[in-house]
Amino acid sequence: MRRANRLSDILPLIYIVDDDPAVCRALKRLLRSWGMQVRTFASGQELLSALSGSHHADCSLIDVQMPDMTGLEVQERIKLAGVDLPVIFITAHEEDGVEERAMRAGAAGFLRKPFSDEALVGLIRNAIYCRRMHAARPGQETEKPFGIQK
Repeated sequence: MRRANRLSDILPLIYIVDDDPAVCRALKRLLRSWGMQVRTFASGQELLSALSGSHHADCSLIDVQMPDMTGLEVQERIKLAGVDLPVIFITAHEEDGVEERAMRAGAAGFLRKPFSDEALVGLIRNAIYCRRMHAARPGQETEKPFGIQK
């Protein structure tokens, strides 16, 4: 196996949080086909427990409507924990003001199901790129988004 020697050679890790196993499987297959690593969680609490470790994902996809904790609550707890993890929300529900609240709270994107593969991957790439730009020190050049090919 070839060793990654550039930042763009490292496959991005995406966390998916959705209480529907079928959605997790479908998104996992899709993102892997675009050259991404994926880890899935059935609840916000599972994700929050995983965030206590030292390695974090490059981006997260979080369902808005989940039984124990809403996606917006998960986003709030991530921020309170001081974890730099871009959040893209996905939902099948039309709720007034949810998208606006999510974006005001710092979400990297918001998609209503059904959405196109390209729209999702585009948001993920943009979120990762913006995170890298924000993390880069002044005067230090940051590479373009991951070498995700499709």
